[in-house]
Amino acid sequence: MAYRVAAVDIHKKMLAVVVADVAVEGEYEFERRKFGATPDELHRMAEWLIQQEVEEIVMESTAQYWKPVWGSLERYWKPARQQREGATKMSGTLHLAQAKSNRGPRGRKNDFADGERMVKRLVAQELILSFVPDPEQRLWRTVTRRKLQLTRAKVRFTNQLESLLEQAHIKLSSLVSDILGVSARRMLQAVAEGETDPAALATLADCRLQATPEQLADALGACQQLPGVYRRLLKMALEELKLMEEQIEQLDREAMGLLQQYQEAVLRVAEVPGFGVDSALQMIAEVGPEAAAFRSEKALASWVGVCPGNEESAGESQSTRSPKGNRPMRRLLNQAAHAAIKVKGSIFDVTFRRLLPRLGYKQAIWAIAHRLCRVLWLILHQGVRYQERGLEVSAKSKRTRAARMIRELQKLGYRVEGGPLPVANRA
Repeated sequence: MAYRVAAVDIHKKMLAVVVADVAVEGEYEFERRKFGATPDELHRMAEWLIQQEVEEIVMESTAQYWKPVWGSLERYWKPARQQREGATKMSGTLHLAQAKSNRGPRGRKNDFADGERMVKRLVAQELILSFVPDPEQRLWRTVTRRKLQLTRAKVRFTNQLESLLEQAHIKLSSLVSDILGVSARRMLQAVAEGETDPAALATLADCRLQATPEQLADALGACQQLPGVYRRLLKMALEELKLMEEQIEQLDREAMGLLQQYQEAVLRVAEVPGFGVDSALQMIAEVGPEAAAFRSEKALASWVGVCPGNEESAGESQSTRSPKGNRPMRRLLNQAAHAAIKVKGSIFDVTFRRLLPRLGYKQAIWAIAHRLCRVLWLILHQGVRYQERGLEVSAKSKRTRAARMIRELQKLGYRVEGGPLPVANRA
């Protein structure tokens, strides 16, 4: 019985498609066709693949160019193959292969040859396939990753703003811990609007600021002869900062709206030491509300890349370096591990202190990240709540953490009701 498989070699403006019947014995006979990358061409390619009765399609993860191809096939080709009479379990399956696993010999590369090699390696199970979530989850990822990009841009912007102040001989960053804090921003806004009296600027600082008015006036003394161009540049920088912060807040609301129906899962993840509401939203966007694509906590840890690697030759281990995995999840778990070990009396604090003398700081932190990843899978996949297993945590720290979580949830638009948490299985 014929079973046809297609491979798509993706470029920015052109797609090279090959189709072969993999159920025949001997060498495959390939049909080749080129298409453009515009929406009309993608629709035409999907119709041609339906006519060819293709059951599975594999493509390379080339930059961002594979995403519209995947979306078009998911919209036009996949339903047609899955809903037809006689469809099998694998009918309408899309595969995304890592480009490195389809690399060919040097000097023997062209578009159609890459596609033919991809079909052969897919049948031989030699390709490394990537996990691609459903369209809804991909939208969550787009929003949360865009917020990460803006947050990083804000950090870079802070460094650029401090450089501008140094050029203007304004030494405010030597006295305040946060150049974008409330006190510093009020003073900078006044400087941008034309204030020249250092003493008047010093009075804008909050009373809790440790620097004295005399120290602030000395640091802002250059404002008396500050050229107008510096004031205009400073005003532009503050306006850019305000726009950036407004966009980050808007993305927070977008993520909250998209994940509104999974509010309970967000709350359960946010209860884990080291996590929070923002981290919970990002993690659920990466792995899904139930982590259904991963059959066990070990599978999730392997996909994320927080487990030891295994490179062995001649019976000797060459390296135990972790694989690259999912970079956003690795970043989140690493940050969460650093926060979790600071929760005094938690199981993560106890475990970190036990591992530190033997493994060293970096490896001990990575071990905590591995444990957090496994806990995340249990919470999402089995629907349990986190219960602390370490030393007794003080009632004051519990109240402080609960109050902080409530503020974060209310800021994102969630409605938090009082009462004790329901009793559930241990995670």
